[in-house]
Amino acid sequence: MTVRTESSTPSRVGRRVGYAIGALVDVALLVALNVWPGWDAVPFLTVDFEQVLGLINLSLAVGFLASVANFALDNFGAKALGDLSTNVIGIAVSVRLLQVFPFDFSGGFDWSWVVRILLVLGVIGSLFGAGAAVVRLLRGPRETPPAAG
Repeated sequence: MTVRTESSTPSRVGRRVGYAIGALVDVALLVALNVWPGWDAVPFLTVDFEQVLGLINLSLAVGFLASVANFALDNFGAKALGDLSTNVIGIAVSVRLLQVFPFDFSGGFDWSWVVRILLVLGVIGSLFGAGAAVVRLLRGPRETPPAAG
């Protein structure tokens, strides 16, 4: 059994800084994909990327909302629910990217198989993450024992 001490758990300020950075990254990615420079500036993306753009935007928006909720509330339930929602949407995005596969790696090394493997690993990782979030929601918050000393 692992005993958590006060020094081994992130501070409230540290967690909130992380949530704020996560929210800013989501906004930056939304702007980069949809405004400037836009997804079409990426040379290996095909016009088929438009078929997954809406789902990717949803994923980034949910990630942003989860980060804002975690920043504001900083509690167990918000974190577990945010983790569950972002993982489930991440599964949907990865599966859809595998189905559409809007990538063109012609002209050099063919990265297609690498990207497919990474997307499959993303699905598997998101499944584990979603499962862990469900378990955390069902178990509820756990008390950390006081530090010995």
